[in-house]
Amino acid sequence: MTKANVLLLTLNYAPEPVGIGPYSAGLAEALAARGHRVEVIAGKPYYPQWQVYPAYAGGGWQSGEEHGVSVTRCPHYVPAEPSGLKRIVHLASFALSALPVALRAALRGKAQQPQVVVVTAPALLSVLTAWIAARLAGASLWIHVQDFEVEAALATGLMDQASLPARFARWLESWVLRRGDRVSTISPQMCAKLRDKGVESTRVLEVRNWADSRFAADPAGAATIRAEWGLEGRLVALYSGNIARKQGIEILVEAARLLQHRRDLAFVICGEGPNRIELERLAAGLDNVQLHDLQPAERMGAMLTMADLHLLPQIAGAADLVLPSKLTNMLASARPVVATADPGTGLYGEVDGCGALTPPGDAAALAAAIERLVDDPAQRSVWGQAARTRAEERWMKDAIIDRVEGEIAKLAG
Repeated sequence: MTKANVLLLTLNYAPEPVGIGPYSAGLAEALAARGHRVEVIAGKPYYPQWQVYPAYAGGGWQSGEEHGVSVTRCPHYVPAEPSGLKRIVHLASFALSALPVALRAALRGKAQQPQVVVVTAPALLSVLTAWIAARLAGASLWIHVQDFEVEAALATGLMDQASLPARFARWLESWVLRRGDRVSTISPQMCAKLRDKGVESTRVLEVRNWADSRFAADPAGAATIRAEWGLEGRLVALYSGNIARKQGIEILVEAARLLQHRRDLAFVICGEGPNRIELERLAAGLDNVQLHDLQPAERMGAMLTMADLHLLPQIAGAADLVLPSKLTNMLASARPVVATADPGTGLYGEVDGCGALTPPGDAAALAAAIERLVDDPAQRSVWGQAARTRAEERWMKDAIIDRVEGEIAKLAG
């Protein structure tokens, strides 16, 4: 297969443990291991805490080799409380700080110029930076959409649907997406949305996020965590990930309040993000809710094994704007999932048959579904095995990387 020069532009990258970062890094490292020349322009890690990691704080651009990949870290603004305007400044600051690095890569000698420029969205504004670099280098542009950030901002109330900025953002998103020679995203429903936004069908490609092989089942580690957190003898309903608006995690606290009488059940929420303080306030006084920081990668396998069932809330209107990356590892852990999603949405289709589904925003329905699973170990087992099978069929890393590599060979050809 043709070996290509690939430039990857992504705000989020390892060592961020959740969200887009692990997948951007996994793709870059896999392509490098297969003999491609891969260069990454990334932001400084900050997610999900919304605070630049201490090892990367201060200074300007930082360059070095990470796991066989040349990586340049760009300085950018990180708001402690990411409101609508602050998010725009945050994303724009990365697009601007990445521009000189991208230009330098594009204007190298032909042997080192990128043949394919891959950019992840969010951040949509950095697609403009990638487009400029691709044009200068005579390279193909591949846009990979992890999250329809404009529609997510509208769905979560960060922007007024009818406002002039919202109308401009929709137009800009559509115009930017149509610049791609390939435009990929992570679910069939999101692929359909790309076509709705004017991207030609021949350019649209589904590239799923994969289950992380580092998070293998770890019963001994799970027992250790249960002992540490005082969970022996209780069933655990687990949420682990970012705590932000589009998740609507507050519904988990409401469900826990309705199930206080179940002394055999504990709700465990592990995560960080802009809504963590508010969630702690809502959960105050509930002895069946535990909040912990996001656990390091080396404990994730144990934590996923510790759960008896996984919780995946989404607000109404967001289930086709992003397919949560955490779902892949939930399914791979062979545990059932209880999600909030409407029929016909992408999230509903992924969970149907390996978990329970309830309407978004309906805490009583969510609590009832959780309680039914708590009382039905046979159903938990059946759905758990179905979840593992689905992960193996749809989210295996090697098959996904094979497909990406094949498309890169076509674009570089």
